[in-house]
Amino acid sequence: MAEESKSQVPPSPGESKPAAEKPVPPAQASAPPSEKPASDKPATPPAVAKPAAPAAAGATPAAPAKPAAPAKAPVPTPVPWTSPMVEKYKKQYGSGLEAQSYLGQNYFTVDRSLIPDFLKLLRDDEQFDYCVDLTAAHYPKREKQFDVFWILYSFPRNERIRVKTQIADGESLPSSFPIWPTADWLEREVYDMFGIKFDGHPGLKRILLPDGWQGFPLRKDYGILQQDKEWVQINLGIESGQ
Repeated sequence: MAEESKSQVPPSPGESKPAAEKPVPPAQASAPPSEKPASDKPATPPAVAKPAAPAAAGATPAAPAKPAAPAKAPVPTPVPWTSPMVEKYKKQYGSGLEAQSYLGQNYFTVDRSLIPDFLKLLRDDEQFDYCVDLTAAHYPKREKQFDVFWILYSFPRNERIRVKTQIADGESLPSSFPIWPTADWLEREVYDMFGIKFDGHPGLKRILLPDGWQGFPLRKDYGILQQDKEWVQINLGIESGQ
């Protein structure tokens, strides 16, 4: 039997033509949520502090801090000196004599009028039988410009003292040569360096500088490079001794 061909029945008038059915594609498998793939780069290690750069060659290192300056020591000052000998002569001479001690050195300051009598008492009554030294100091701004010192020692007492007096420029003092013969050369040196004269000295003349030299080198107004150029030229035949 012949296969009957099936004809499609046309739609009736006023009836809409059914839409052709489109094949539905098979449901697609749902993709998993998107994830960023891990980076191929290795993890960055934590930052490490860089070591300090070495000092440039020849660079001067920083100077260390200066230590604090030490406290200044107090300035020593004379203090009163007391002893039976001091009390004895204070009663005898009153304001003409002052006794003090400076850094352990005992000394009398006496009026010029007490020289040489006071020195004789120290030798005869107090046994200061040795004149160690006789010297001076110059203070040009003072009215009495010169301090003159006798440094005395007693062998029996094993004691040392000093006697000081003040005189003006041009004044003289009695020589101590009759009391202590060693004062001969000591007084000559004071005369040579300071120009102080000692009355009654047996031969007061220069002892270090030549006779005829002008000036007295240990006076404060005598320059450190000063010299008697006239004496140098006449006696040495040169322009300068420097």
